[in-house]
Amino acid sequence: MMKIVFLDAKTLGDDIDYTPFEQLGEVVKYPFTSSEEVPERAADADVLIVNKVLVNESTIGTAQKLKLVCVTATGTNNLDKDYLAARGIEWRNVAGYSTESVAQHTFAILFYLMENLRYYDDYVKEGRYINDRIFTHFGKTFHELNGMTWGILGLGAIGRRVADIAGLFGARVIYYSASGAPAQEGYHQVDFDTLLRESDILSIHAPLNEYTEGIMDAEAFRRMKPEAILLNLGRGPIIREADLADALNRGEIKAAGLDVLCAEPMAEDSPFLAVRDQSRLFITPHIAWATVEARQRLMKIIAGQVKDFFSKG
Repeated sequence: MMKIVFLDAKTLGDDIDYTPFEQLGEVVKYPFTSSEEVPERAADADVLIVNKVLVNESTIGTAQKLKLVCVTATGTNNLDKDYLAARGIEWRNVAGYSTESVAQHTFAILFYLMENLRYYDDYVKEGRYINDRIFTHFGKTFHELNGMTWGILGLGAIGRRVADIAGLFGARVIYYSASGAPAQEGYHQVDFDTLLRESDILSIHAPLNEYTEGIMDAEAFRRMKPEAILLNLGRGPIIREADLADALNRGEIKAAGLDVLCAEPMAEDSPFLAVRDQSRLFITPHIAWATVEARQRLMKIIAGQVKDFFSKG
């Protein structure tokens, strides 16, 4: 019987249905696995399913039965692909499962910041709305998304979905391709300077690579509008975090909403802890991808990959 081993199942949540995998063979789940624990846990596995666990010669060198490694994410930086190829071990990753989830979270972050929702929620729950002189409250003003310019860094599937939704709100959408890819039909491509200079909202949906790492730095923030809102739903190192913290403290941009950081979980010395006005900074712990539906979709795709691999011999 095939043995399928999940090495960091906790990263998928506790509400996942493993039935499709149990129909394929024996399933063993470990909540978390350190690099030192991998050799023993992978020893007799036919399939390893990992998220962040490192897969290389030192971790799977003794896994003689191993035929397939599946990554429960799009990124595969944790795999030593040359070593896997030398061993004849195939690998799979997953793309496209979280498009709706990340697009939805992008707008959740935006509206939280743009409409000052924390302020208004606190205003009511702290009792300040009780017996107020008028029925409404103008403590913090906000504007309509209609007519604003929404800039996008990284126009893949998620970037296009965000662009389409922003367009429905009446925003003018522009985008920049850091890799220099040709313009995509139906979308307005601009250069990097135009993206920074014209965007009222700038959302990042790009992968981390040699073109994007550190692209949002002190110089970039100086070129943005002081009323601009920056959103990062891509990868943490695309932004130089110390530079962003300084930009927020200097008022070079209005606010920033982040779902990804350079160090995850967050580092104790994160520069974001030094942002003086925390109402201008909203951070969620890498959850944009993680709606129930997206995680279920992810697991269904991986189960299909395992089934297809072994059905083809």
